[in-house]
Amino acid sequence: MTSIALLGTSADPPTCGHQVLLEQLLLHYDQVVTWASDNPSKQHGLPLHQRCDLLQALVDAIHDSRLELVQTLSSPWAIRTLELAEARWPNQRLHFVVGSDLVDQILRWKDSDALLQRCRLVVVPRQGWPLHPEALKPLQAQGARIDVLPLAVPGTASSSARRDHDSTQVPAALRPLLQQHGFYGFKATPDSAAP
Repeated sequence: MTSIALLGTSADPPTCGHQVLLEQLLLHYDQVVTWASDNPSKQHGLPLHQRCDLLQALVDAIHDSRLELVQTLSSPWAIRTLELAEARWPNQRLHFVVGSDLVDQILRWKDSDALLQRCRLVVVPRQGWPLHPEALKPLQAQGARIDVLPLAVPGTASSSARRDHDSTQVPAALRPLLQQHGFYGFKATPDSAAP
């Protein structure tokens, strides 16, 4: 049975933190699947198809056959994403990955009880959102099987990369694409061809 980590992300834009997270998940799971999230509760800097293109460029740059972008998993509801993943990979061990910033929201998600019963929840601590053991108790009371992966992920944030037009928070492989299209106000510079 294959262990598959499922990671949806806004990818608005993908940051160095996203890259490190994907690379480190590959050390823990047989396969890692990602997609650009269709999250109706967030305002995005770019439309979904452009965020998907950026995430695909990051997946291509990581260049590991065990990592793939499956955009058809994107849904406003995590339970629908899980249903699609179950149909695509029947009888596999599915691990739904979230950042510690989402832990207190999960029980408000649509059909969260079904989600928690049907997969393992993987929580990755994020800088600025410390994970306290008592925060997991309400999820465990609903039957959640939780793995906490204390990965060393840089404290980069898509929101600050957008706000500050800070290309240092974006993987080098994505900078030319961002600059070429002027996404998020990133501008080409004379040395933008350099990594």
